[in-house]
Amino acid sequence: MNAKEMMKIFEDTAYVRMGGSAEELRAAEYLQGYCKQLGMDATIEAFDVDMATMERATLTVDGREIPCKGYFCAGSGEVEAPFYYLRSTDAYSLSLCKGKIVMVDGYMGYWLYQDILQNGAVGFITYDGDANYADCDIDQRELRTYVSKGNKLLGVNINAKSAIELIRTDAKTARISLSQREYMGKSHNVVLDLPGEIPEYIVLTAHYDSTSLSNGAYDNMSGSVGILAIAEHFAKNPHRYGMRFIWCGSEERGLLGAKAYCAAHEEELKNVVMNINLDMIGCIMGKFIACATAEEAMVQYLKYFSSETGFGVSAYQDVYSSDSTPFADKGIPAVSFARVAPRSTATIHNSYDTIAVMKGEQMEQDVQFIIAFTERMVNAKRCPVAREMPGNMKEKLDNYLGRKRDKT
Repeated sequence: MNAKEMMKIFEDTAYVRMGGSAEELRAAEYLQGYCKQLGMDATIEAFDVDMATMERATLTVDGREIPCKGYFCAGSGEVEAPFYYLRSTDAYSLSLCKGKIVMVDGYMGYWLYQDILQNGAVGFITYDGDANYADCDIDQRELRTYVSKGNKLLGVNINAKSAIELIRTDAKTARISLSQREYMGKSHNVVLDLPGEIPEYIVLTAHYDSTSLSNGAYDNMSGSVGILAIAEHFAKNPHRYGMRFIWCGSEERGLLGAKAYCAAHEEELKNVVMNINLDMIGCIMGKFIACATAEEAMVQYLKYFSSETGFGVSAYQDVYSSDSTPFADKGIPAVSFARVAPRSTATIHNSYDTIAVMKGEQMEQDVQFIIAFTERMVNAKRCPVAREMPGNMKEKLDNYLGRKRDKT
């Protein structure tokens, strides 16, 4: 697959593909069709996801209506209470959440939500965007099931400019009103098998969904195109280990596609020796990274291989926030590859993530390096990566997945 062909796929998929939407299924069927065009038979596996249709979402602060989007799956109703900006999560600051609608910085993650809930918050506000950008875009967010655990607070998301104005004007009282229909929908994984000489195999993953504002060219149709090109290569070349390619749905909603795959294929995972994940490659700018959720020896191997091939890679050991994590959580060593651009040249999860930040020739170079690395793994007499998750990575996985709280 050459640079021109890769860029054509970006053009063909230049639309929002939120997890569980008709557009996400359209993209899944496109990828399946492209595999068929290349002579490979891929299947589509559906899995359940929480969905919602928002009928009304309003935020009123001191009598002024603030543009907002209601959190999907945060329930319906109305709440009015004093406004409180939670600047810090120390015990005293959290104690002031009681009986208030609380505005927080960043995403509403598991521990932050549990903190404000346990300290008596009655609603919440988050914000995104950039105060220095001309737009006033607002991302559509959801209160994820594993975050709320059934304890729902009404919540809205606003633009950063609005958040600044609320603090500038010393906001006093807020009212949130939501009306939505919540239901169970379907998201989809696309799965392709290339059998090898032995029953053990390597899984390659990339997510193809996007966030609500984004065409998701960089994050992560790039990775999806990457594993498509890798599949095309290995369909024409022998490999000792089997290979399974998974284009994951609903990654942006909490790695739901990879989690669903691991749950549905638990028994098969015993034969998986490694996961190679692609999430954001081929960008015009930025450095190439390799994040290994595996033994430290894997990091050193990646550094040596980078030097051997003359392809610059910044390799390190950590948990990567992508589809590699559910596999690593099952004890499967995982490596995630990405080309990380400076925020001033390419951003994600917003309307600026388009084909304009991508370069076909860079995609080719990144894919060729990943193919070379994958060649070494799939044709090894024995996959050199230990099929055992080291203790420090188990701890990081526990922290990332909300099972334990990071004390640092």
